Amino acid sequence: MSPEMHAKIRTQIDSQARIVGSGWIEVITGSMFSGKTEELIRRMRRAQIAKQSCLLVKPALDTRYSTDHVVSHNQDRFPSISLKRIQDLFEVVGKHQVVGIDEAQFFDQNLPEVCGRLADEGIRVIVAGLDQDYRGRPFHPIPELMAIAEYVTKQLAICTQCGRPAHMNQRLVDSEEQLLLGAMDAYEARCRACYEWPPKSTTGLLS
Repeated sequence: MSPEMHAKIRTQIDSQARIVGSGWIEVITGSMFSGKTEELIRRMRRAQIAKQSCLLVKPALDTRYSTDHVVSHNQDRFPSISLKRIQDLFEVVGKHQVVGIDEAQFFDQNLPEVCGRLADEGIRVIVAGLDQDYRGRPFHPIPELMAIAEYVTKQLAICTQCGRPAHMNQRLVDSEEQLLLGAMDAYEARCRACYEWPPKSTTGLLS
């Protein structure tokens, strides 16, 4: 990011209610159905109780439950703004002291830099996103963000096959797209032992 762009960002972010350099980044990660969004919403509500100004954003492509709320799989919800690009966050952050980002794996490689800039300006940044894709590979840019975050929480789900702790995403539909929105109809949480590759439903399509 150029010095000119950084100067513009600093102008756009009103830090009167914050202390520059006192922010930090929290990452909540893990498999699907592990309670990442639920934990994100819980932290945002606790910040509100502390009378802190909060902003929650999500990718515009995530319209599964609502266009103006972040909604967990158990239907817990929190008002949100949808963004097409993570850089657009600079345009809406205003005086907010706490910024939450849900489904962060759907944003591009600018995510770590944007979060870092916000933290540098004294903002608490809470990010929820998958750390692995359906192949069990790192889901960028979450690993890069985890590397620069002050706090990382790894959530575990329950394996639908054996009931043990699960950290992998078993895709149930025929698709090779990494970015495939879905819920219980398209994915299951699996433990290492029960995860299947290639998935039975897609054998012959994936390699």
